[in-house]
Amino acid sequence: MEIKTKRLLIRKIVADDWVSIKRIWDNFGVSAYAKYDVPHKSEEDEIRSQVDRWESANKGTDHLFFAVCLENEMIGYIDFHNTGDGYDSGYCFHSDYHGKGYAKESYQALIGLLKDMGVKKLTAGTAINNIPSMKLLQSLGFEQTGLESVSFYKDAFGNDIYFDGGLFELHIL
Repeated sequence: MEIKTKRLLIRKIVADDWVSIKRIWDNFGVSAYAKYDVPHKSEEDEIRSQVDRWESANKGTDHLFFAVCLENEMIGYIDFHNTGDGYDSGYCFHSDYHGKGYAKESYQALIGLLKDMGVKKLTAGTAINNIPSMKLLQSLGFEQTGLESVSFYKDAFGNDIYFDGGLFELHIL
């Protein structure tokens, strides 16, 4: 299954994408926004194993993992996880491609696919301080429905470091 947009090719993630995922995660790790996301794996065998699980999950519809490609290069990915009444979504793009509309273009195409599958609702979460991610979700029509306190890291004393995370919903018509 492939979706072509004006500039992008969107396809299901396959095992060989581990190299691209590593490049994206290595890049993300140095981002100012990394503190607002689950730590990504960095060892080759861990990444290969993770991407193998994603490819396997793509055989069903409970979890969907899509590679976003510009020409022949994977520049990011978008994933969806069935919540019973819709899907929760996440995304990660290499910083070289931020601010160029690629995330929005690919996300819009995937919203169309989900609509064709009969999906009525999407949810997403992002840190309130992650302004680019907040703007992306809002530009796609997501509305903030709540706020949560989130922690992915601990300080030097083992205490959780919290930040405010926004909860968002999009109702697909």
